Amino acid sequence: MGDVYVFDHPLIQHKLGILRDKNTSTKDFRELVKEISMLMAFEATHNLPLKDKEIETPICKATVKMLDGEDIAIVPILRAGLGMVDGIQALVPNVKVGHIGLYRDPETHLPVEYYCKLPSDIASREVFVLDPMLATGGSAAAAIDFIKAEGGKKIIFMCLIAAPEGIEVLHKAHPDVDIFIASKDSHLNEHAYIVPGLGDAGDRLYGTK
Repeated sequence: MGDVYVFDHPLIQHKLGILRDKNTSTKDFRELVKEISMLMAFEATHNLPLKDKEIETPICKATVKMLDGEDIAIVPILRAGLGMVDGIQALVPNVKVGHIGLYRDPETHLPVEYYCKLPSDIASREVFVLDPMLATGGSAAAAIDFIKAEGGKKIIFMCLIAAPEGIEVLHKAHPDVDIFIASKDSHLNEHAYIVPGLGDAGDRLYGTK
């Protein structure tokens, strides 16, 4: 069974608190999502493989450790997941980026796919699937279905906040996938929104509501 990692770092929690505030502007919300994603990625990438590389310092030749950036891919779930991309790319600029477009049917709350484009060598990469919120878990599970269908094997799901219901659904569908979150919230309400949550992340990122 995949593990759930909750990042309780004070900077992450402080920024998440501002993010939840309904009075936080679209501009600030977007910047906070980027900053939190960067901080989370710093923690979530601690097991990335390193390789030796010989360089020459101003003093002498030396063997140093460097990331093999070609082994990493990030896949945001459109559209809210796009808000997390810049923060991770700031840390690991050479990652390849795929995209999966899903929306939640307002009646059934089930995910509907409208776009999927992944790196051709996804099978050889460690894949970070990004979405600010893990609510029902349906979209996350469906996105990982698509990635696995294209050969993806080592997959991590990263989000800002998660409901227990979403965690349970994702673990049941994909027990091999670890989940990285900044907060495990209380529950889903009757409209399948996370409580206390932060509202609709996509609308708040792009000012569409």
